[in-house]
Amino acid sequence: MNSEQRPVALITGVGRRRSIGAALAVALAEDGWDLALNYWTPYDERLGLATDADGPAPVAEECRAVGAVVELLPGDLSDPEVPAILIRDAAERLGPLTGLVLSHCESVDSALLDTSLDSWDRHFAVNARASWLLIKAFADRLPVAENPGRAEARIVALTSDHVAYNLPYGASKGALDRIVIAAATELADRGVRANVINPGPVDTGWMSDEVRAWCLRETAAGRLGTAQDTANLVRFLFSDAGSTDSCCTATAASRSAENHLRRSGIRGGGN
Repeated sequence: MNSEQRPVALITGVGRRRSIGAALAVALAEDGWDLALNYWTPYDERLGLATDADGPAPVAEECRAVGAVVELLPGDLSDPEVPAILIRDAAERLGPLTGLVLSHCESVDSALLDTSLDSWDRHFAVNARASWLLIKAFADRLPVAENPGRAEARIVALTSDHVAYNLPYGASKGALDRIVIAAATELADRGVRANVINPGPVDTGWMSDEVRAWCLRETAAGRLGTAQDTANLVRFLFSDAGSTDSCCTATAASRSAENHLRRSGIRGGGN
């Protein structure tokens, strides 16, 4: 356990510097959080996403440079044993967890007529089941709060409403939404604030020039959302100023583009 009793959070999906998870990690490190960073490089390699030669190590070093204690925890979240192991290892190495950010995902495009059973099951295993198990293991370590009106712990998950031609991803993210809504109510007596953020389309390496241009044209804000936009909202929800919020939330910069992606059948990527 760290001696200074800084708050500790586990962030999943921090495999690449361009990921939203990496921006979240740096932002929370700057705000005084110690961090356990989960990643799974085989996923990025399977999808052909550009990976960093040193994996998440540069992100960890950036966080350490602003004073955070950081542990890197690889783990395949399609394995139902991994969520509890991640929570256990993070707590044993850094101290009691009071923050959980679910930034991982499985996102492989397929439509209603060509989605395979294997793809469907994998999406729900990673995006829904693992998220439930992470929240459950996180909450199991929290005592009943003496003052439930005060935020003692925080959960934030990244979601999406893109579903046409991306069916298993969108459907499993819909399940994630309901899991977090349940957590906001069922864990309130433990002082938990649980929120879902929909970043909209953010180019973390999956956009082609055509998709990027199309999203930009369809975004009311006049620019695409960035990983930093999402990080700014997460750091608010993890702050004292955001301690009373426990609901579904969306960032604004590119949400409209995600709605257009869904209606137009243009394929999109995950976080």
